Amino acid sequence: MMQTSFHHLIFPSSMARVDRDAANSGIDSYGLMRKAGSAVAAAALRLFPQALRVAVLCGPGNNGGDGYVAAQALLRSGVSVQVFCLGEPEKLKGDAALAFADYQGKVEPLALYDPKEGDLVVDALFGAGLARDLPSPVFVLIERVNQAGIPVLAVDLPTGVDGRTGQPRPVAFQAVHTVTFMARKPGHVLLPGRSLCCTVETYDIGIPLRIVEQYRGEVAANHPDLWAHLLPKVSGASHKFNRGHLTVFSGRASATGAARLSAMAGLKAGAGLVTLASPASAILVNAAQSTAVMVKTIDDLDGLEDYLSDQRMSAFVLGPGFGIGEKARAFTLSLSKRRLVLDADGISSFRDQPDELFNAFSGDETRLVLTPHEGEFARLFADIAGDKTLGKVEKAQAAARKANAAVVYKGADTVIAAPDGRAMVNENAPPWLATAGSGDVLAGIIGGLLAQGVPAFEAAAAGVWLHAETGSRLGEGLTAEDLAAAVRPFR
Repeated sequence: MMQTSFHHLIFPSSMARVDRDAANSGIDSYGLMRKAGSAVAAAALRLFPQALRVAVLCGPGNNGGDGYVAAQALLRSGVSVQVFCLGEPEKLKGDAALAFADYQGKVEPLALYDPKEGDLVVDALFGAGLARDLPSPVFVLIERVNQAGIPVLAVDLPTGVDGRTGQPRPVAFQAVHTVTFMARKPGHVLLPGRSLCCTVETYDIGIPLRIVEQYRGEVAANHPDLWAHLLPKVSGASHKFNRGHLTVFSGRASATGAARLSAMAGLKAGAGLVTLASPASAILVNAAQSTAVMVKTIDDLDGLEDYLSDQRMSAFVLGPGFGIGEKARAFTLSLSKRRLVLDADGISSFRDQPDELFNAFSGDETRLVLTPHEGEFARLFADIAGDKTLGKVEKAQAAARKANAAVVYKGADTVIAAPDGRAMVNENAPPWLATAGSGDVLAGIIGGLLAQGVPAFEAAAAGVWLHAETGSRLGEGLTAEDLAAAVRPFR
C-alpha cells in the first residue's frame, strides 16, 4: 500500500529508531523486511518486464537483506537472477542473515559483476544509511554501471547518496526508479539526490504511523497541506483595507523594474493595497508604468519615518533593484518592528554587518523573511555556509535560528526554515523559473502573504510553492513579467 499524505521527511538516523521501536513493539522485523523486498521485486516486474537478467547487488546490512528477499521473489516469478554481494554473506546478522538463508540461488562476489546489455541492476548495497565515502570497489563499479547506461532500481536510496544531505559520497548510482519505505528521507528531495533517485515510490511496509510520526522531526516536503489552513479566505465581507497593505521599495530610475515586479506579484497574491515607495528621481518612471499599484515618494529616513506613522502599512519588501549600501541598511533597521521581506541588495548590504541585522529583528516574534540565493547566503552567513558537515536543510535551519528569521535558501531545491527548527524542501519548481526577475516575483508573493497576516514561515513556504506552481502553469519560455501577471492566490 502506498502512502500519499505523509509529507514529513525522516532522517536516516531517525528511521533506524523507527525500525528499532517497531521490532520492540512486537512486530516481526523480518516480516517487515520481506514486505520491503517484495515491494522491490514487484517494482522490477512492473517497470522492467523487458530485462533479460536482474543483477541484485547486496550489501553487508539490512539493505542487502532487502535485496536477498527481492532476489528470491524474482526467482519464484521465473526471472533470470544473479546476486552479487559485498563482503561475506555468511557473516550477516539478524534479519539480513535470515534473508540470505532463505535465498535459494547462487551468490557471487560483487567484483565479478560485469554489466551486460539487457541487465537490470537492483541496487541493495547501502541505502539511506550511508554516512561515509564509498569503498573503492563500489566506487569503481558504480562508474562502470553508470557509463554502461544499465538501468538501476534503487532500494531505499541509490548507493552513494547521503540520505541526510542528498550529496554523493563521492559518486552514486543514477537510478531510474527508487523504492523507499514508510517515508522519504532528505536525500530523496535535496539535489543532486533528487535527480539521482529519479522517480521515488514510498511503500508502506506496515510500521504503525504512530511510531513513524514519533521520529518524523520538523522537516517536510513543501505542500499546501502544511500551510493552506493559515492562508486568508476571501468572503463577501472582504475589502481592500482588511486584506493588508504591502509596500515595495524601488531603486534609482535606471533600476526600477525589479521593484515593480515585486509589487505586481504582491498585489496578485492577494494584498488589498500595494504601494511602490520610490525615490523622487524615479517617481516619473514608476508612475508611468504603474496602474493598480500606487506610487509614493520616499527619499530618505525622514520620509520613511513619516510614512511609517500609518500603522496600517502591514508588510514591506526591500532589496529588488534597491542598491547596496548604507541607505538599504538604514531603511531595513527602521523597519525592524514591521514584517519585512529582505531580498537581493537588501541582504548583500549587511554582508559586513550581519549581526546588526540579526540583533534588530531579535525577540519572540518572527517578522523577517530572508530570501538568499547561494552567493547571498554565503555573504550573510559565512560561517554556516562554510561548514562542510552540514547539509542544505541544516544550513537553512542554523541561519534561521541565528537571524530569527524565516529563511528561504533558494535554488532548484529551495529550503524554507524557521527559527524554531521547522523546515520544508520545495520540489515543484520547474527549471525554467531560473530567469531574470524570477526572484523579485517570489519576494513580492511572500510580501503579499505577509501583508495579509500569514505568519512569516508559512508565508515563505506558501510563496515558494505558489511561485513554482505559477511557473509550471505558464510553461517553458516564461519571463518574469509573465510570472508576475500570472500569480494567483491559493484556493
